[in-house]
Amino acid sequence: MKKNTHPDYHVIDVKMTNGDVVQMRSTWGSEGDQLALDIDPSVHPAWTGGSTRLMDTGGRVSKFKKKYEGLGF
Repeated sequence: MKKNTHPDYHVIDVKMTNGDVVQMRSTWGSEGDQLALDIDPSVHPAWTGGSTRLMDTGGRVSKFKKKYEGLGF
C-alpha cells in the first residue's frame, strides 16, 4: 500500500443548529476546528420523519391512488 495516500483523520467539534457541540472524527479542517451546521439530523425532516404533505397538482396523486387502490395504498 502506498504511503501518504490517505488524508489526515482527526477530531473536530461540530456545532449543531440548536447550539450543541459534538466531537467527531473527520478529514475536514484541522485538529480542534469547529464546523457549524446549517441543517443537522436532529431537526431535518429527512432524518426525523417529519410530516410531509402531498400536493395534488392536476389530480396526479388522486389518479395514482385510484389506479393502484387494490394494492393496499
